Amino acid sequence: MTDPDIAVLRQKVHGMASSSYGAALRDRLPDREVAVATTSVEERDLIERARVVTGIHFETEWLERAENLDLFACAYAGTGHLDIDAFADAGVAVTNAAGVHGPNISEYVIGALVAHERQFRQAWEHQERNHWEAYPVRELQGSTAAVVGLGAIGEALTEKLDAFGVETVGVRYTPEKGGPTDEVVGFDDVHDALARSDYVILACPLTDTTRGLIDDEALASMRADGLLINVARGPVVDTDALVTALRDVDIRGATLDVTDPEPLPADHPLWSFENVQITPHNAGNTPKYYDRLADILATNLRRMEETGAVDGLENQVV
Repeated sequence: MTDPDIAVLRQKVHGMASSSYGAALRDRLPDREVAVATTSVEERDLIERARVVTGIHFETEWLERAENLDLFACAYAGTGHLDIDAFADAGVAVTNAAGVHGPNISEYVIGALVAHERQFRQAWEHQERNHWEAYPVRELQGSTAAVVGLGAIGEALTEKLDAFGVETVGVRYTPEKGGPTDEVVGFDDVHDALARSDYVILACPLTDTTRGLIDDEALASMRADGLLINVARGPVVDTDALVTALRDVDIRGATLDVTDPEPLPADHPLWSFENVQITPHNAGNTPKYYDRLADILATNLRRMEETGAVDGLENQVV
């Protein structure tokens, strides 16, 4: 039995079967053996034989049987659910899916901003009642947005905001590196960025620094007519503080693709605000996910074969 070059685990993304991922990889690597597991037995067998395994979860004890494994290509951008130290100790490289969400999540944010400013919710309610009545709206042109997090999503978003005539202030850990925004500041200056911005857009990872970043003090720093958009992680925002700010009309509204807790309970007060848009962690949903993921892995596999090493790979974590 020939050992596969790549083993695709059974885990699904956005309701798409792993077989679609396998097909995308075969399109890009027609001369390589790509095997897709359909059962747990097949999964264990492939993990023992493959040089490259890709999926979402990888249990630490699997490393003991993965004698041929050089690379685990995680299908998520975040790798906090993996035992990174165990991979490092086993000499197995790990990559992530950073970058695959840039186009779709940045489109989501633009859509959320336009929906708020053009009052699409009110338009829909009028249409439902066959009611013809004009109402005031706003525009994005000439506004300012604080983009917290300048990874692939933040970069893609900045490009789209620029097309709408929006000035941008980027917030990142290392402001000395600069970035695509008109201005870049560090987290020490985040409150100043919030105070100057019409829109506060969270696109950062969840870390010790960003957990609870948008608390009562941060919300107090935001403009009274400011909008909060969270496409990062729910715990970046202090939910109780946000509810209080919305009840007190301290900010104009919010769009939340992620919440804390998640899923958001049906009786949670956030559901009751007409100026809050909530989606079920769906901003990352895209039919192009596996295509972008396969592009990254195909590039890395060719690099491994050219160099004979697993160093300097795209999105390498270990």
